[in-house]
Amino acid sequence: MRYQGSCHCGALQFEVEAAEDLVVQECNCSMCSKVGYLHLIVPKEKFNLLKGQDNITTYTFNTGVAKHTFCKICGVKPFYTPRSNPDGVSINFRCLSPQPRNVRIEPFDGQNWEANAAGLAHLSQFEEP
Repeated sequence: MRYQGSCHCGALQFEVEAAEDLVVQECNCSMCSKVGYLHLIVPKEKFNLLKGQDNITTYTFNTGVAKHTFCKICGVKPFYTPRSNPDGVSINFRCLSPQPRNVRIEPFDGQNWEANAAGLAHLSQFEEP
């Protein structure tokens, strides 16, 4: 299915292809827990930025692998390149509109990231339909 998404003000708009029944991760790391981010990690090929490239600002920390992208206008982070899946995109499930009905939220222990990150690697692998 194709889902539409955006930041709060609509300056960043995107679409993402994902399953009808979604599984998202709720991470307890310092970044995700502060903003309530719910991860829908997909291959880059399943993500399409429709509008707003010029309104993106990027924040990095620690290793610099993760590229946290925010809207310059409203400050919302609707998607980013995660350290666990640099070959993919993590969509903030909360930024999809309308939100899919069938979703399962799985906890992810990001406070112990090094021990758990490999469990997410398969999510950004592109599979032919």
